Amino acid sequence: MTRAALILVTALLLAACSSLPFQAPAEPSPPDPKTQMGALETRIAILVEEQRQKLEPKARPLAIDPELSKIARARANDMADKNYLAHAAPNGDTSATLLMKQDEKWQGLLGENLAAQHYTKESGVAVDVFAQRFMDEWLKSQPHRDNMVFANYDHAGVGAAVNGDTVYVAVLFSTDLGLKPPAANGPAGTVTTWDSPAAASAIPPAPEPLRLRGSAGGR
Repeated sequence: MTRAALILVTALLLAACSSLPFQAPAEPSPPDPKTQMGALETRIAILVEEQRQKLEPKARPLAIDPELSKIARARANDMADKNYLAHAAPNGDTSATLLMKQDEKWQGLLGENLAAQHYTKESGVAVDVFAQRFMDEWLKSQPHRDNMVFANYDHAGVGAAVNGDTVYVAVLFSTDLGLKPPAANGPAGTVTTWDSPAAASAIPPAPEPLRLRGSAGGR
């Protein structure tokens, strides 16, 4: 008698459970966008190298440079913190001036591509999707494209940062143009801006070695 009652009660409980409406599992929240910035930087660097080799077979391979990466992240963070998109910060700092403060002996050609992209908290930042969008926009803009595929660049750095609803990216390219290191007692470094890296590299040698410290190249 006791065993039959136990079986009956169990069956009733199962029936009650099976009659409840089906509830789909809750969608997981997207990761915090701030945690995605490192992966985004890596993916952008890969896409840049792929496009350089595709569009300019003579392009030199890009080495990811710790100095340039540090400056690129500083620029991206500053744009995110102050909500702007420009080659010069509100205080006048540029990637070129930051590079010269970091390495006073550096000289060469410095190119910079910038971009920003909005996101929503619901969708988050899908690394592959966002990286491809940045790349697509640069490819559609001739100055950005020319800057990215300039064959003489051999070093690069990528920085990405996020504020409340926007991802900011800075990509830096550099080459020393074959210039010799500046003399220890030489003149102070200056920044000369050119419309394109090709225009900068075409300037004939000056009496003193030409010091193109931080040409913006193209935006």
